[in-house]
Amino acid sequence: MELLCAERVSPSTEGAAAPAPGPRAAVPDPVLLRRRVLDNLLRTEERYAVTTNYFGTVQTEITPHMRRLVAEWMLEVCEDQGCQEEVFPLAVSYLDRFLSICPVGKSQVQLLGTACLLLASKLREPGSRCLPADLLVFYTANSITLADLCSWELLVLSKLKWDVAGVTAHDFLPLLLSRLPLRGLVNTNMVHRHAQTFIALAARDYEFMLYSASTLAACSIAAALRGLSLDGHLARLHDLTGIDLDCLHTCLEQIEDMVQHMIEERPVSAPNGQSREAAGWTPPPSQDKAHSNAATPTDVRDVHF
Repeated sequence: MELLCAERVSPSTEGAAAPAPGPRAAVPDPVLLRRRVLDNLLRTEERYAVTTNYFGTVQTEITPHMRRLVAEWMLEVCEDQGCQEEVFPLAVSYLDRFLSICPVGKSQVQLLGTACLLLASKLREPGSRCLPADLLVFYTANSITLADLCSWELLVLSKLKWDVAGVTAHDFLPLLLSRLPLRGLVNTNMVHRHAQTFIALAARDYEFMLYSASTLAACSIAAALRGLSLDGHLARLHDLTGIDLDCLHTCLEQIEDMVQHMIEERPVSAPNGQSREAAGWTPPPSQDKAHSNAATPTDVRDVHF
């Protein structure tokens, strides 16, 4: 019996410091791109969808403007901490699901958003790279306490019945992109990143709240393709998802209007974050950002129209 080990290891320089271990992500698995995975997601997404507008019914104190302010703050935290792109949409999904069933006061909205960020980062960040609770408290300018955050984390879990493995629009992107005839026409990675940007921007606006995750994903892909002067393939996306074609057209127009409005009105940012400092923004404590290469891509200026 041969017991010779044929494993090859990369040579290391003697005396050199070992690199800091980073978060380990799973390699792409082609099995996860099969049609049955897409069908399962299409069936499952209904369980996590918000089907009614909760403003004026469940929520008597919260307004769409308050929701947008909290969502923009959540997005800024994710951007600043280099979170995985799935964290922010999942946190907003928790926020909407909670607000659709439980009334919240004005003073509790940011606390709810913070608890949703904590839960989403625990679920979607690799390894132990989730957002620390004390850092989230710092981002609220210490307007909440650690005890408040822990108690609201349990409250959100109980109201959502511990069903937090939600389906987001990001889950549909690779499944839909792999089934579009794009080979040789465009860089699919660029389309993927632009679609991620549109999903993150749309998550801030309550007008996109009632769209299903698959609808938002399909229309974000179509908007990214049309922004690159290509066919949006709405007919093919309709065949893949079974979503009504008129609904896809409506959502696509809303996304394009949103992006165009941002391009026209977004001020030019000062270099090195000077605008945030001038506005009184306080940077977080220094810490190791070993996963800074995985950041939420939400700079609309990177989208080429």
